[in-house]
Amino acid sequence: MRKDSRLSRVLHVLVHLKMTEKPVTSDKMAEMLFTNPVVVRRTMALLRDQGYVQSTKGHNGGWSLTKPLTEITLLDIHKALGETSVFTIGLTDEHTNCPIERAVNTALKDVMDEAENLMLKRFGEITLDILGKEFK
Repeated sequence: MRKDSRLSRVLHVLVHLKMTEKPVTSDKMAEMLFTNPVVVRRTMALLRDQGYVQSTKGHNGGWSLTKPLTEITLLDIHKALGETSVFTIGLTDEHTNCPIERAVNTALKDVMDEAENLMLKRFGEITLDILGKEFK
């Protein structure tokens, strides 16, 4: 199963935007992330829709922050990306009539829900400025 690394990749980009303090093109971000500029534009558009970044066209254009990193949390970005779960672990639903499958799913779901709630709470406590402090 492939890991969803969008959150960590977007956090990487946002800290770079702060450190460069000038607009960065989708092409440049794509090089940095080893991906396609179209993927970058789609992802950044999600952040733009939430008011975290803006884009400018033309010479010296690109993406830039609209809010200081001190006002953006990991949870904000997680939500902006439309993430539904922090885990890639899934429950099985192939044998819904089986009492053993139901018991296993209940146990796993309870533990994963508890862990996810704790993780999301912690995400809400961490602002993005913390991520770049050691690089000043």
